[in-house]
Amino acid sequence: MVRFFLVFAATLALSFPVAAQKAYEPQVGQAGKDVIWVPTPDEVVERMLRMAQTGPNDLVYDLGAGDGKIAIAAAKKFGARAVGVEYNPDMAKHAQGNVEKAGVTGRARIVQGDIFATDFSQATVVTMYLLPALNLKLRPTLLAMRPGTRVVSHSFTMEDWEADEISSMDGRRAYFWLVPANVNGGWTLETAGNEKVELSFEQRFQKIDGTVGLGHTQGGLRGARLSGFNISFAWVDNNGVKRDYIGRVTGGRMEGSFRADNGTEGRWTATKK
Repeated sequence: MVRFFLVFAATLALSFPVAAQKAYEPQVGQAGKDVIWVPTPDEVVERMLRMAQTGPNDLVYDLGAGDGKIAIAAAKKFGARAVGVEYNPDMAKHAQGNVEKAGVTGRARIVQGDIFATDFSQATVVTMYLLPALNLKLRPTLLAMRPGTRVVSHSFTMEDWEADEISSMDGRRAYFWLVPANVNGGWTLETAGNEKVELSFEQRFQKIDGTVGLGHTQGGLRGARLSGFNISFAWVDNNGVKRDYIGRVTGGRMEGSFRADNGTEGRWTATKK
């Protein structure tokens, strides 16, 4: 009798399959490792990617990817390659499913990981919707990235690293920064005509000022500007002639062209001391 009952119970169990496990559905406001999850509105996502001038040659890293919408938009609307980094394993799996549903698996993916332990140094665009304290914690890593890397944050700033652009959409803000080259300190500038002068720059993020050695005189630089790896500045020499310089910074070297008010023009290079 007991044997008959066990066989009957097993047969009955086979007749009624176990209900499928309910699919994971993220909830707005749910707790994460460092922030709660609140999705970025679509119009803000698009503006963030447009502020960064995202294109097919870009590699976008979205830090704190959530449901993956920024990575998906970067791939689907802008043709970029995109990686979303999400700490919550269930959310990361859900977001990767969204990538697959959007048909962009060839260009986008979501990885489970900690944004503070992930190497995103190869990114050309970095997007985020975090918190002010987390932005500041990331700031040294962002500033160490290749000059010209584009960074966009929804809602939150980098404190005294002032944004290069701020966009507003129905009360929401997006902040954009271009990672500046490091030019702080002394440089020796030479022109093709073997002229040599000493420059000194003082730098605070993308803002620069400086001086030029003119014999026994220290002249001030005019219009000194740094934008990513592009630099420009001018000075008035001891003959009262203004000389304008534009160039590009590559590590400890600069090079570019100059033009003076008297019609003189040519090429220049500078090396860091």
